[in-house]
Amino acid sequence: MSFRLSSRSRAHLDGVHPDLVAVVERAIGLSPVDFMVTEGRRTAARQAELVRQGASRTLNSRHLTGHAVDLAAWVDGAVRWDWPLYPRIAGAMKAAAAERGVDLIWGGDWARLKDGPHFELDRRAYP
Repeated sequence: MSFRLSSRSRAHLDGVHPDLVAVVERAIGLSPVDFMVTEGRRTAARQAELVRQGASRTLNSRHLTGHAVDLAAWVDGAVRWDWPLYPRIAGAMKAAAAERGVDLIWGGDWARLKDGPHFELDRRAYP
């Protein structure tokens, strides 16, 4: 099954680095799990609020520069956060990134504080 990005997801890609946008656009067609873009580029005020809420641990997020996106699994008309869905989405994101030669990091691969919805461009290739 091939999925498509909604207009809302596309709007959340405004201000995101074009290479990451291209990866997301390709991944939605590869993914076995439908997903939506919940956040792309953030303002400093939004990031500070997320830190205050405990939803983020840094004021130096890659979202601030448009180098990160958060995705949410969309199953049967609802957002789902169950972990097994996110490695499947990550597989599509990684495949799309490899096709395009984009260095991508998935928050689910982090040793501490795994963040399944989070994808960012590698700082070494995208400072």
